[in-house]
Amino acid sequence: MRIISGSAKGRRLTPLPGLDVRPTTDKVKEGIFSAIQFDIEGRRFLDLFAGSGQMGLEALSRGAESAIFVDNSAESVKVVTSNVAACKFEASSKIVRSDALSFLNLTKEKFDIAFLDPPYAAGLLDKALILATQKMSDFGIIICEHPAEVELPEAVGGFTVYKKYRYGKINITTYKKEAEDE
Repeated sequence: MRIISGSAKGRRLTPLPGLDVRPTTDKVKEGIFSAIQFDIEGRRFLDLFAGSGQMGLEALSRGAESAIFVDNSAESVKVVTSNVAACKFEASSKIVRSDALSFLNLTKEKFDIAFLDPPYAAGLLDKALILATQKMSDFGIIICEHPAEVELPEAVGGFTVYKKYRYGKINITTYKKEAEDE
């Protein structure tokens, strides 16, 4: 794992140990960031189910103002902390050890971009998506990584599907706020 572009380009990241983890591949990560490249600069990024923190770190490297990394695993928090320090992004990062749904229920923060990639078998994506819509800015973007066989709703909490991408067995579904009628 590495940072693909930006101020920390080429920086190698420490992965989470074990076979239970499923880091986002460079191909998928590059596709996601190519799709939102003009929406990152100066934005507040939420890396929910952060794992190693690579998505939030990529956002910071590409000019995001700040990133919050949320994971319930002590090992993930340790790895994210190490990766944030290696990239020298401590000043723009906040690392939270919390259950993702509890975090979304309790936080007062608003985000411009949220990346949701829960463990596939946990069945958390639908609930996290609903809660995330309530924590987004008016021009917010929600990006969901999920198995290709999982269908997400076309609209949720005032957000609608903006784009869908398929990378083999992985789908990326991107939501943007519905346009208000004038």
